[in-house]
Amino acid sequence: SLKRIESIRHLSDSSGQISAAELAEAKQLRATSHAAEIERADFIIVAVPTPITAARQPDLEPLKSASATVGEHLKPGATVIYESTVYPGTTEEVCVPILERCSGMRWREDFHVGYSPERINPGDREHRLTSITKVVAADDSQTLEEVAALYASVVKAGVYRASSIRVAEAAKVIENTQRDLNIAFVNELAIIFDKLGLDTVEVLRAAGTKWNFLPFRPGLVGGHCIGVDPYYLTHKAELLGYHPEVILAGRRINDGMGQHIARKTVQQMIHAGRNIKGARVSVLGLTFKEDCPDIRNSKVIDVIRELEEFGVEIFAHDPTADAEEVLHEYGVRLRSWEDLPAADALILAVAHRQFLGLTASAYMQKIVRSGCLIDVKSVFDPAPFRKEGVRVWRL
Repeated sequence: SLKRIESIRHLSDSSGQISAAELAEAKQLRATSHAAEIERADFIIVAVPTPITAARQPDLEPLKSASATVGEHLKPGATVIYESTVYPGTTEEVCVPILERCSGMRWREDFHVGYSPERINPGDREHRLTSITKVVAADDSQTLEEVAALYASVVKAGVYRASSIRVAEAAKVIENTQRDLNIAFVNELAIIFDKLGLDTVEVLRAAGTKWNFLPFRPGLVGGHCIGVDPYYLTHKAELLGYHPEVILAGRRINDGMGQHIARKTVQQMIHAGRNIKGARVSVLGLTFKEDCPDIRNSKVIDVIRELEEFGVEIFAHDPTADAEEVLHEYGVRLRSWEDLPAADALILAVAHRQFLGLTASAYMQKIVRSGCLIDVKSVFDPAPFRKEGVRVWRL
């Protein structure tokens, strides 16, 4: 976007991934909205979003639009590298025909394509571009070596040459699908353990003493990757006549967690003797994950919408999110910590560092006596809250 380009020009990265000093050191970096600049490039990297529609089908319009723009300004001999997460076959079946049509050139004769899936983890300052192995693929062996050399020049962790573009596309989409399924499993366990009266955290800690137990934790699954990418794989599978069951079952569980958390909040307030209609509920965290300003496909909104159906008044706070963006996208007004009232229930939805740095007494000032604390991320010690008469529930 123009706003993003302007912020980069002013050495500001709104995602928080790159510091001003790092941007200042990038002397060869030019942020521009002029598509004609593409004509100068030997390599063009396309890394646009690949969202889903309201019907949970792949929305390739951003990718198609970007391919058309690149094609209109593609010079002979250039290589177009796609990084967007897609289903296997998208680069060659969808993008290449657009590049050919808009450029008037022939694939593999006048230009080449490669694929190297983006693997950056938003909000993670340890695992960054340079420290994550880069999977690369291309349409022939020479182009593969050129693409590998390009990424190897900046990625210290090295590159992995996939045997084909379709293999690289599939590798990326299953990375996120696997994580989605693992979280869905522990989310379902959390629901079962709740009915059994067991603390999920205690069960997972005990199970985690075995060396091969995977340390996943229950929670909301949103964002533009994990909660979206599985639908790309299932879409392709269904086109081939196969109906995937496990993947879609995992998606159903994860998509339903917002409603589950909201209803448990209402249940806890009822047990605490609070009136539901008109009750005040403070929600901490609106972004899709901790320490990241991205609000795209945040499932915290599902919690808020479900609570509003019960006539609850919501007070939201997130020091990481852009208040204007939240208001525009979701119609939710963010408040400062100081403006939060003493609520009937306080929900810690996203475990930002700022929230983890606050004391139990600071939180208790924001909860009425005999109120409720809903610890979605299971980060608090319940003891000091319960000692003060606060009812604690955690996922």
